[in-house]
Amino acid sequence: MRSKKGNMDSGQVVYILGRLVLGAAASFLAIMLWPRIRDTAWILVIIGTIAAYVETVYSILTTMGIAGENLFTLGSLPLLSILLPCLPTLFFIAAFAVMVARKYRQRTWRSR
Repeated sequence: MRSKKGNMDSGQVVYILGRLVLGAAASFLAIMLWPRIRDTAWILVIIGTIAAYVETVYSILTTMGIAGENLFTLGSLPLLSILLPCLPTLFFIAAFAVMVARKYRQRTWRSR
């Protein structure tokens, strides 16, 4: 494997393979779980997991020089390089907010 910066050492290869294999496993399990889940919070966690894998694949392709960072730009800002790392966290925040709101509603409902 070669990157834009030259040859990759074995540590980089292990790092990349680890990210790809673990991300693929998490995404596979998330996709298998998706049809069986009707809970909004869990669906958001599943989407966040898949978005994290998409970001992993994109960053590896960019590092290797296969995908360009300037695919979508706003002025000189590469949008994918900015949005993709943030997207999983945004889905996780939304999932946790749904869970907290649900618990708060349950607690308020019981106190009446």
